[in-house]
Amino acid sequence: MTLLWIVGATIVVSLISLIGIAALSVKKELLDKIVVLLVGFAAGGLIGGAFLHLLPEAIECQQKNTFLYVIIGFSIFFILERYFHWRHCHEGECNVHSFAYLNLVGDGVHNFCDGITIAISFSISVDFGIVTTTAILLHEIPQEIGDYAILVYSGLSKLKALFYNFLCALTSVLGGILGYFLSKMFANLSQTLIPFIAGGFIYVAASDLIPELHRQKDSRKANLSLITFTLGLLFMFAAKHSH
Repeated sequence: MTLLWIVGATIVVSLISLIGIAALSVKKELLDKIVVLLVGFAAGGLIGGAFLHLLPEAIECQQKNTFLYVIIGFSIFFILERYFHWRHCHEGECNVHSFAYLNLVGDGVHNFCDGITIAISFSISVDFGIVTTTAILLHEIPQEIGDYAILVYSGLSKLKALFYNFLCALTSVLGGILGYFLSKMFANLSQTLIPFIAGGFIYVAASDLIPELHRQKDSRKANLSLITFTLGLLFMFAAKHSH
């Protein structure tokens, strides 16, 4: 049953890649407004997921070296982004050409890691898996809009961009299946990886999403993104107490 939850959750995450169809049918001005609000909500969701769900779970499990694993997780995500060059373009347009396919490789690695994260979370409990999947989904929506835009503006046709982006997103399913079997093979893997995942969430929120909010020159957009950031935190707070 746990494997079904994992496969189902990773498929849902993969389907978010198809959001690019809707993104390009929206006027650029409206898309910019929507994306910045989503980025704010996603940042709040990831921070809330890390500090309200993952880290308390790790401490409750009496995991040794909890904060060391947080640092390792943060550092690994930094290294992956540095050397695989996955880009998170949260604006409607991205002037990227030569990095289009490299972006796909990086996102494939990223999505694969998301799948492992989802698997580890569901191996602890269904509720925990749902909360973690929600946090990942919140981040994936603005990311997939940007990834699709990168491919289209780099010269790929809309159909090819959609196909490659979806193919890349499916690596999360592979990561989910691998994560499930790894958690079965190694009894303490889940508890060890919880703080590692928290470090990854903190890195993505702090180095990718929040800087996007700081770049907003429009004070109205900036204020609205701060509100949605707070809503993302409150969403995770409510999820914690509802479970």
